[in-house]
Amino acid sequence: MMQTDPAPVHAPSDYWRWYLRGVVASASVPGLILTSAFIGFGGLAREAGLTLLQAVLMTGMIWALPAKVVLLGAIMTGASLPAAAFAVALSSVRLAPMVVALVPEMRTEKTRPWVLYLLSHFVAVTSWVLAMEKLRHVPRDMRTAYYGGLGGTLVLVNMIVVAVVYGIAGSLPPGISAGLLLLTPIYFLTSLWGSSRESASHFAMLFGLVLGPVMHVIAPGLDLLIAGALGGGAAFLIHLHRRGRARA
Repeated sequence: MMQTDPAPVHAPSDYWRWYLRGVVASASVPGLILTSAFIGFGGLAREAGLTLLQAVLMTGMIWALPAKVVLLGAIMTGASLPAAAFAVALSSVRLAPMVVALVPEMRTEKTRPWVLYLLSHFVAVTSWVLAMEKLRHVPRDMRTAYYGGLGGTLVLVNMIVVAVVYGIAGSLPPGISAGLLLLTPIYFLTSLWGSSRESASHFAMLFGLVLGPVMHVIAPGLDLLIAGALGGGAAFLIHLHRRGRARA
């Protein structure tokens, strides 16, 4: 009967070393773009009437920038609490596939579920793109420590950025705040386009770019949902058609 090798035993210093490597990895071009976008969010939060504590807590608790912008929009338009909560939840559903794709890359037989639950809070497009690119070069036993350093640093740094910008937002021109917010969706689009492995993803993004403005005119409250469903569905049908032709 063959005996399996025992699992390696790591010293605490090993985990801290990989945690610090994750911290260093957060200092990147995507991280800088994200921070620039949070500069715009800090000014927007003050304009919406949030207190400093509320803006900082919103950054740490909600984290995903589009969800925070949706919530601020609901606050500024006087939407009810259930409507605002539903809008934020709907905008955050897109993160579920990212969590499903990332968690198996970090999980081992000894990984505690609460660790994965905690780390899933850090999942947003920037941290997800960086993690999916770099985790393959990290030992599996060290991946939770590495991503903890990466995601936790992004959250903490941007909480500090929002606090600082909130205090000086009065001197920041509104046009600059709005322009900085636009850096994030531009980065999201270019990074997702470059990391797509199938042409169906490219079709989905192209359809979304075309249908988004059209649906905003036709159904302003459901524009993203309708554009995503129609664009994604059309891209999936094209994918099935091309795959069928390849097999024929």
